[in-house]
Formats: sequence, structure tokens, C-alpha cells
Amino acid sequence: MPYDPLVSVIVIDYKKKNPYLIECLEAIQNQTYKNFEIILETDYPLAIKYPKLKIIDYRGKYVPPAKKRDHGSKIAKGEILSFIDDDAYPDPHWLENLVSQFKNKNIVGVGGPGITPPNVSWKETASGWASASPIGAGPYTYRFLPGKKQFVDDYPSMNLSVRKKDFELVGGYDSDFWPGEDTKLCLDLVQKTNKKIIYEPKAIVYHHRRSLWAPHLKQNGSFGLHRGFFARILPQTSARLIYFLPSLMLLGLLYILITSFLSFPTRSEIYINSLLYLRTFAIYLFAAYLIGLVLNAIWIYVAICRSSLREVYSRRSNLRQANVIGALFQATLSIPTILITHLWYGARFIQGFLFTDKLVR
Repeated sequence: MPYDPLVSVIVIDYKKKNPYLIECLEAIQNQTYKNFEIILETDYPLAIKYPKLKIIDYRGKYVPPAKKRDHGSKIAKGEILSFIDDDAYPDPHWLENLVSQFKNKNIVGVGGPGITPPNVSWKETASGWASASPIGAGPYTYRFLPGKKQFVDDYPSMNLSVRKKDFELVGGYDSDFWPGEDTKLCLDLVQKTNKKIIYEPKAIVYHHRRSLWAPHLKQNGSFGLHRGFFARILPQTSARLIYFLPSLMLLGLLYILITSFLSFPTRSEIYINSLLYLRTFAIYLFAAYLIGLVLNAIWIYVAICRSSLREVYSRRSNLRQANVIGALFQATLSIPTILITHLWYGARFIQGFLFTDKLVR
């Protein structure tokens, strides 16, 4: 028998006159997989109608994302809950590709990449590459570009689908955490059900980025804060070296600056030499990081110019020269963008790890 369970697509929205919401809803309507319903949880009343769409509005009252998703799941009729953000829109084959993974009873959830949409502003594109490049995202580039199919234990809710019975078994999202409620959910799903979350690179959504600079830094700072907090209270998935590296780089850079401009107190020669050796080591490490940023910029340039991405990033122009100039601009811009992002993320990570008792919005 064909496997075609009802899917409840849950969209949360908290922006008044959201410019991306209609784009999201229309893309869901155009899915190749047709057995679905849409539940839109929104802070503000909306006068829109779509087939299969049910709107729950909170009359202008702000409701946290986790509570919206939990409420949407309670009224959902589907066997599968598919969560997507209001600033994302799915590829036409999104539901088709993720539903096929649930044929395996040992799969509790499916995540897919959130790719920066084509033809967005250069500021949004730059923000996207800060997350989608090797130095920007480390081993997690697959969250932002299609990568290798694999099992994961932590995945963002912008493109995450879960079996409803398992979602209810673990108690849904934990509203005490924001941001990062999805990190807690994934940990509960894996530990309490003894099942797996799989990353399916074909289950694609296009996820708008926060533009440079203030919105981009605000969002990434929030990510740093929540990851630092979770590194302390939920070390199973968050106390990983990769998350500490921006903070270590920030502390190393501060040490270089302090020891370069402040004179050493009168101490033994061994003590002073130790400080100098440590500073030299920190300088070499930071220089290696800067070289990595340059190599990462080259990677971005090649990625944009590759034939597989050329169509996506140059639809507005058929001129190869324009594409090359745009790729060079984005590659160059990635160097200060990622550097500043890492420093700010590192500072907020320290705040979350050492000085935060509760995450609130």
C-alpha cells in the first residue's frame, strides 16, 4: 500500500504585515505531495484564505514560538508534524522527500537544509554565506546547503518534521527555553524514544536571512547566548568544542591586545617569557584563522561560480561577468562578516555559559 500519511504543516508568525508569509503559504500549496493541512499560528489577525489552511490568531498578543508550535500540534490531525518558519518557503518536493523517510519506523524526525533564497539583497546573501560556508558554520554547513544524508541529534525548527505521537510522548517543545527550544526537543526525542533524527538533503526549504549588520548580529548573538547556556545545562549536544571556538578566539585576541599595549609588572624572567610565548602562540593561531577566512572566501567564490549554483545566484542576469563580480564581492565581504560574527557570537556564548540563569525573549 502507498505510504501517504496526513502531514500537518505548522507555520508560526509574529510579524505584523510579514512580507514573507504569503510566499511561504503559496509554496506549501504547490507541493507535489497533496495529503496535508496547514496550521498558521499568528500573533496578529489575518484576512487571508487558502485551501487546507486553518488560522489561529492571538489578537495582537505576543506568544512565544514554542507555545505556538505546541498549540498547533495539539489541534493538528496529521500523523506527521512539519514545522517551518514564516520567513521560509519550501521546495515543491519538500513534503514528498521528507515523508518518504518516515516509512522507517525507527525515524522520529526529519530535518532538511534551509538555503538562502535566490535573488535576495546582497546584505541577505552575505548573511547567508556567513552560515553556509566551512569557516562560518564549521561542520554544520549541511543545515544551510544540501549536504550528506546523515543522522543528527540537534536540528533547527525552520525545517524540522516529527512524528506526532513521539512529539507528544516527550511533551513537545519546552517553552522555558528561548531561543534553543528545538535543541531541547531534539535531545528529548533521541533520548526518550531511542529513535533517530535523519537529515534529508532533498527536503529543502528556502530560508530568508537577517540582513547585515544589526539584524544579522542580533540573531547570531542570540544563537551564541542560547548555545552557551545549553553547553552548561545540556552538555550532551551543546558542550562541543566547535561551539567554544569563537569564545576562545575572542579571549585570545583580547589577550594579544592587552599584552601588546600594557607593560608587564615586575616579575621573574621565566614568568615574563611565559607570557610572551603565550602571546606569540595566540598570534600564530589568530593568523591561521585569518588565513582560513581567506581560504573560505575562495571557497565561496568557487561555490557561487560553480555551474550547480550559477543558475540560482544569477537569474537576474545572463552576463557571466556580472556573476563573477558578484561572486568576488560576496567572497571578499565574507571575511569581515564572519570575523565580526564570530567575535560577537563568542562574547554572547560566554554570557550564556557563565552569567545566564534563564533564557527569556
